Amino acid sequence: MQLRTRNLLAAAMLSAGVVMGASAATVDGALDQGVNRANKAQQSQQKIDSVDNSIRASEREYRGLVKEIDGLNVYVTQLNKQLKAQQDELASIEASIKNVTLVERQITPLMLRMIDAIDQFVAADVPFLAEERSKRVANLKNMMGRSDVTVAEKYRKVTEAYQAEVDYGRTIESYRGTLDTNGQSREVDFLRVGRISLMYQSLNGQELGVWNTTSNQWEALDASFKSKLMAGIRIAREQAAPDLIKVPVAAPSSAQQETK
Repeated sequence: MQLRTRNLLAAAMLSAGVVMGASAATVDGALDQGVNRANKAQQSQQKIDSVDNSIRASEREYRGLVKEIDGLNVYVTQLNKQLKAQQDELASIEASIKNVTLVERQITPLMLRMIDAIDQFVAADVPFLAEERSKRVANLKNMMGRSDVTVAEKYRKVTEAYQAEVDYGRTIESYRGTLDTNGQSREVDFLRVGRISLMYQSLNGQELGVWNTTSNQWEALDASFKSKLMAGIRIAREQAAPDLIKVPVAAPSSAQQETK
């Protein structure tokens, strides 16, 4: 009995050893498979993370491109508005050029007539500043033949000449100039009171004269006007305060018409 029991225990122990050896091998295999699955899962997660990062980067890039496109659309819209405004302005300029060409054809003859009128007026007017005024007219005539001067500038110069002639009629002026009488030239002091009176006084103060607009010639002026003439010269030169002065004025002559 004891021998039998001993054999059974030995057999059991042998069987248990075999079972335990087989279980250990199974566990090791399972562990190895678990490690492999974990490694594969980790690799898969890394791929997923990489794909997710790539997707997020692409999304950010897409959003940036959309924002940039929106900005470009706004810019293009603004450029289109500017282009439309420039096209409208260009059309307006072209129309203005056509109108300017038409105006130039009409205004040039007008300016020539205006210059001729000034020339005739200066020749028939009281002979004050004769050289200066004649030179102004000559410069206007010369300017009209120049191609480097714009029509606008020509018109401005002509209107300035007209304005200067208008101003002569409402100002008082004294200047020193040359007087030619009886074939002799001498320096005298002139006094112009508007266009109503033009007088002179010799430098020594002994000779006085006045322009007679009726006879268109110089005439001697009575010595009683000497103080008035000197006062007028001082006022014109701003050497005295403005005051009333008496000046000789030619009496108007009545025009008579002859019938034929």
